[in-house]
Amino acid sequence: MQHSKNDIWVGLFVLLGAAALLFLALQSANLLQLNWRSGYTIAARFDNIGGLKPQAAVRSAGVVVGRVQSIAFDDATYQARVTLEMDQRYVFPKDSSLKILTSGLLGDQYIGIEAGFEEARLAEGDTVTATQSAVVLENLIGQFLYGKAEEGAGGKK
Repeated sequence: MQHSKNDIWVGLFVLLGAAALLFLALQSANLLQLNWRSGYTIAARFDNIGGLKPQAAVRSAGVVVGRVQSIAFDDATYQARVTLEMDQRYVFPKDSSLKILTSGLLGDQYIGIEAGFEEARLAEGDTVTATQSAVVLENLIGQFLYGKAEEGAGGKK
């Protein structure tokens, strides 16, 4: 069987295309991050993180300013401790607040950061204390149904 140079180039092109598709799939699922910039690490404590995952975006005004580095449970405070890797270009005041938000109605969760007004800036190792937990859809539905049940029971006296 005789192979031509075109067969080798076509095979190489197909492999390159498959690698590009794999790269795009991993990048869009936040499973791969290529960032050669250095940053600083901050921490935050939340009562409920909902479905937040490592590598989720940290956004301010819609711009990605960092990523969730790790999530752990703190036995002492019974809260989730979220470690964030912030991009070195973006520096926020120490009184900034963090909240867990959702992209769309049922989309991915991310952390939104709202800048405060203090002169001092967040630095490596700081902990943000002003946090707002995730809004869990199941809890909202349960509260709504429980409220309707109380209304129904209260009206039958």
